[in-house]
Amino acid sequence: MRQSSVRGERDRQSAVPEPREDGEDSADGADGGPPEGAGPAAGKTGRRQGGPRQPKPKRSRGVRILRWSALTLAVLILGAAGAGYFYYQHLNGNLRKEELDLGDSKIGKPEPNAAGQTPLNILLIGSDSRNTAENVKLGGAKQDADRKPLADVQMLVHVSADRSNMSVVSIPRDTRVTIPQCTDPDDGTVYPKTEGAINQSLQHGGPGCTVATWKELTGVYIDHFMMIDFSGVVSMADAIGGVPVCVDGNVYSHDSKGHGSGLKLTKGTHNVKGVQALQWLRTRYGFEDNSDIGRAKAQHMYMTSMIRQLKSGTKLSDPGKLMDLAEAATNALTVDHGLGTVKKLYDLGNDLKRVPTKRTTMITMPWEYGGGGQYVLPKPGDAEQTFALLRNDTALDGKDKKKPDATPAPTASKEELPVVVQNGTASTVLGPVSGRASVITSELVRLGYAKATANTVLVSQADTTVLYPSEAEQGDALAVAKALKLPTSAAKSSKSVQDVTVVVGNDWREGTTYPKATTDDGDSDKAPKSADALNGEEKSCMKVNPNYTF
Repeated sequence: MRQSSVRGERDRQSAVPEPREDGEDSADGADGGPPEGAGPAAGKTGRRQGGPRQPKPKRSRGVRILRWSALTLAVLILGAAGAGYFYYQHLNGNLRKEELDLGDSKIGKPEPNAAGQTPLNILLIGSDSRNTAENVKLGGAKQDADRKPLADVQMLVHVSADRSNMSVVSIPRDTRVTIPQCTDPDDGTVYPKTEGAINQSLQHGGPGCTVATWKELTGVYIDHFMMIDFSGVVSMADAIGGVPVCVDGNVYSHDSKGHGSGLKLTKGTHNVKGVQALQWLRTRYGFEDNSDIGRAKAQHMYMTSMIRQLKSGTKLSDPGKLMDLAEAATNALTVDHGLGTVKKLYDLGNDLKRVPTKRTTMITMPWEYGGGGQYVLPKPGDAEQTFALLRNDTALDGKDKKKPDATPAPTASKEELPVVVQNGTASTVLGPVSGRASVITSELVRLGYAKATANTVLVSQADTTVLYPSEAEQGDALAVAKALKLPTSAAKSSKSVQDVTVVVGNDWREGTTYPKATTDDGDSDKAPKSADALNGEEKSCMKVNPNYTF
C-alpha cells in the first residue's frame, strides 16, 4: 500500500486552535458569489469508490496556502542545513513517496542549453485531506473525513536552467480542464479521461494524475512533485517567528452572516504568526472584491515576504529550531521517488537558494469565468503565452538578457540539406493527428527542400520546433524555420538529433500554414498583465474591502 498523506496513516497532534470562516468555509457558495466548486467541480466521491458521481459534499477551504508555505519552508530549510546535513539522513524514513506521473504523456525532458543545464519544474500540491484527527481539527468539515482528498492548492515552480530566476504559477482550484486517463499504481484502477475541476485530479489515483493533468494542460515537462496536507503546517509557519504583512486600512474579516476568517488588523504593517497568520492566508472576505483572486494575491504577498525572511537567515540561526523544522517538513511531505531522500531535497534547496529574490516572480494563471460563473477557464491567449514562456525557459519578469540577433548563413543549399520531419501531436488529451509528418514533409519538398523525409516515431510537443545538432547547422535551421513561416525562436539546439529536424507540435495540428503569428509582440517575453505578477522583492499592502473595515 502507498505510504502517503492520501492514506492518512499518520496521526499527528497540533496545539494550534482552529480558526474557522463560518459561513464561508463551512459550505461552498455560501458567500453569494460564484460558487467555488459548483458546476463541473461538483461530484466528489470517496477514494476507491466507483459508480456515478455523487453531489459534492460541503467542505472547508481551510489552510490551503499554508501547505504551499510548508513546501517552501521544507525546501529552503533543508537547503540551509549546511554542516548539519548528515544528521538528516535518519529523516529519509519520514518522507512518503508516490509515482510521479500516472498518465501516458510523451512530453520529453527539455534539451540542455549550451552549458549542459536544464530547467527544473516542480509541482507543489496542497491536499485537503481530512484523514486524521489533526487534519479534521485544522480543516474542519468532519463530514468529509472519508472522502478522497482534492488538490486545492497547485503551483508550478519553474527554476531556469542557469538558476538565475524562478517563476511560480498558481492555478485556481476550480479551473475546468481535461483530466487524462490515469491508472492507480496500487490497485490498477483505470480512471478514464474526463472533464472536471483540476482539483479533482488528485482523486484519480493520487498526485501522479495531477502531474499528468498539468503536463497536458501546459505542455511543460515536470521533474518532481511535493505534496502536503494540513498536518504539521501551522507549527512550521509559526517557527520562523512571523511574517510581515501590510493592509492599506483597518480590516476585520467578519460580518453578521458569519462570513470571514476573523482576521482583525489596523492599517499598516504587522508581523503575523500562529493563528493570525492562518487567518491572513484564509481571508477572502475583507480583501479587494471578496473573491478567491483577492485571497490568492494576499497569499502571494505572504509567500514573498516569508521567502525574504528565510533567505535573510535571521530566523534559522538556532540549530535546535532548524532540526525541529526539518523533522516537521519531512513528516509533512509526500514526494515522487526521484525526490525521495533528504540529500535530494538538500540539493534542491541549494538550487533554489541560488535564485535572487529579485528574480522571483509569482503569478496566477490568466483565467476567465465559464459556465455563468460556475467555474474557471484558462484565458485564451494569455494563459498559453504564460505556458509558452515556461516551455521556452523565459523568465516571467521579462528581464532575461536579450541575445543579439544572429543570422548565420546556411551550410548547404535547400536542395542538398537533409531535413527530418517528426509528428509531435501525440497528446493524450487531444489525441494524435495522423500523417502530420508526411504533410509537412511534402510542404518542405514543395518549398525546395528535396531531401526532406518523414520520421514515423510519434512524440508529444506543445510547440513546433526546428532542432539542429550543432552550432554549425544553426543557419540551416533558421532557414527552414523561415521557409515554414515559424518564429526564429523555433530553432533550438539539440544533441538528440543528427540532422535538422522539424517537430510538428500540437500548435500546428492541421494544414500547411503555421497558425501562430510570427511577429514578436513587445510584451510576449514576459507574463501578461492579466497574470497580476508579484516580484519577490515587492513590498505592498493588501487593499481592504470597505465593507470589512472598522
